[in-house]
Amino acid sequence: MKKILLVTSLALLTTLSCKKDDEKIPQLEFSLEFDQTLPRLGNLGEEVAVGAGNAAQHPIMKEMSVHYIEFAPDSLTALGTGAIVYKGDETTAGGANAVDFDKAPRSGEGVTFLSLDLSTLPPGTYTWLRVSLTYQKYDIAFRYNNPPYFENADLTGTLASFVGFNTYITSHKVKDSTLVINDDKLQGYWAFENSGSVAGVSYGSVIQGDGAGVTVVNPIASTSPVPEGSCVVTGKLLSPLVITGDETEDIEIVLAFSINNSFEWEEVNVDGKFEPGAGETVVDMGLRGLHPRKK
Repeated sequence: MKKILLVTSLALLTTLSCKKDDEKIPQLEFSLEFDQTLPRLGNLGEEVAVGAGNAAQHPIMKEMSVHYIEFAPDSLTALGTGAIVYKGDETTAGGANAVDFDKAPRSGEGVTFLSLDLSTLPPGTYTWLRVSLTYQKYDIAFRYNNPPYFENADLTGTLASFVGFNTYITSHKVKDSTLVINDDKLQGYWAFENSGSVAGVSYGSVIQGDGAGVTVVNPIASTSPVPEGSCVVTGKLLSPLVITGDETEDIEIVLAFSINNSFEWEEVNVDGKFEPGAGETVVDMGLRGLHPRKK
């Protein structure tokens, strides 16, 4: 009898131990979404048109990097005083403090790019979300002229844009070309590559620029401003997120960004075509609003 009781007790303890080890810790997950049908917003969250003398297009997003995520209970919550659940690596390798691009996670649309223990987010009710962007890569349509083979050829190129406050870059690949930087780049640095072939004739070049404008949408700027150059985009959650601390299931937050004419340039030839070869320059490459929601 004692042997049977001992075996039974050991089996029960083993079962309880397995159950405890197998318990799933609920996660707070984030994914990206890019939507050209969302409103095109200005810095203060107002709907705005493309600037006079400029043209714009919806980019085809390839990947993005996020550096900072903060939940805020209300519109009076100052930047940095909400629930900061994520902050990426930074470095002073280039002299000043900067985002470490080599360590920055990059992701496309519709996949989980960040997963944290849900306990990272304290109990409370949150209505706003702040997200600091660092990097975007996307394809854009452009017009290419290089007679006799290319005359008003409408092609597709790739643009890598760095929109964070400061980013230390060892190197980065645009499309086929890798650019070696080994330095800090302030908000507004970009590189554009057009490469490919048409009817057996190859074309390709890379141009770079600094200081392009970056719209940073913040609808609560009057009560909760963000520093200039920070690229901390603010968006209101579709419905308030209530955290009790007793959650047992994962929570996924979709960071839906407006790409409604978010790539804007100053026209030289007024034809609605981006023509870098004609001297047309990037005016703005900031996303046009954040519309986060619980999935």
